[in-house]
Amino acid sequence: MNKHEDIIRKIQERLSTLSKSERKVAEAILADPKTTIHSSIAKLAARAEVSEPTVNRFCRSLIGSGFPDFKVSLAQSLATGTPYVNLNVEPDDAPGAVTSKIFEAAKNNLTRAQEILPESLISRAVDVLAQARRIEFYGLGASGPVAKDAHHKFFRLNMPVVAYTDILVQRMAAAGTHPGDAVVIISYTGRTLPLIETARVAREAGATVIGITNPDSPLTEHCSIVLPIEETEDTDIYTPMSSRIVYLTLIDALATGVLLKRGPEFNAHLRKLKLSVQDTRLPKVEKNKSTNLQ
Repeated sequence: MNKHEDIIRKIQERLSTLSKSERKVAEAILADPKTTIHSSIAKLAARAEVSEPTVNRFCRSLIGSGFPDFKVSLAQSLATGTPYVNLNVEPDDAPGAVTSKIFEAAKNNLTRAQEILPESLISRAVDVLAQARRIEFYGLGASGPVAKDAHHKFFRLNMPVVAYTDILVQRMAAAGTHPGDAVVIISYTGRTLPLIETARVAREAGATVIGITNPDSPLTEHCSIVLPIEETEDTDIYTPMSSRIVYLTLIDALATGVLLKRGPEFNAHLRKLKLSVQDTRLPKVEKNKSTNLQ
C-alpha cells in the first residue's frame, strides 16, 4: 500500500494494535478527518489529548513520514471515495453537480480561512505594506497568477510594486532588496525550494518577508510574518482551484487595508486612475423597463 491509498481504512484496521496514546490520535482523526486535514500538529495533539511527538510517531508508523505528509495522504483518501467527505468532482457528475461542488468547496475554504487567519497578523502585514518603500510579490506555478493579481491591486496605491514569476528574476530581485522593502511570497504548499531559498535571500538582504502559505511549511522559517492558509487540496495530484479563491480574497483584503491607511484624501488619486480608462469603454446601455407588446 503506498502512502496515498485509503489511510482511513488503514487506521481502522490498526486500531486494536495501537498503544493507548496512539489510539487516541487515531480516534480523533477518525472522528473528524476533514478537520484533521485543516489542523496543525498542535491542534490535533490538543484534540487527542496527547503530545505532538506522539502524533508524529503515529504518522510515521502509518506512512513512514511526519504529519504534513500524513495530511496529504488523508486528503487523498477523502478525495477518492471514502464515505466521510467528498466534495471533489466525479467522472460521472453532470455539469450542474460539478458547479455545485466547486462553489461549495470555495465557500467552505473561504469560511475556514477566515476562522484561522489572526486579525493581529493581518494588521501587522497591512502596516508593513502601507509603510514599505517598495513591494515585491513572488509566486510560481499556480501562485504566479495570484502574484500578478496582487500587482494589479497594489499598483493603484501609488507605490512602487512589482510581481515576479520567474525563478531567476525572483532570486536576483530578492538579493537587491533593502531594509524598508516588503517581499510577499505566495506559496500554497510552502515546500517549493526556489521560493524557500528566495525568502532566505530577501530576509538576509533586510527586507520584511511576508509569507502567504501553509503554516506548517518550511517556507515559514524564513518569513517575518506568516499569513496562514492551510492546505485543503492535494496539489501533488490536483491543480489548486478553491484554494486559489482564498488567496485572491486575502490579497483583496490586504490591498483594501492599505488603501484605508492612505486616508480619504487618496480618493482623488483613485478617481484620476478611473477617469483615465473611461474613454476605453462603450457607454452603458439602459435597459428598457417597459414591456414591448408589439
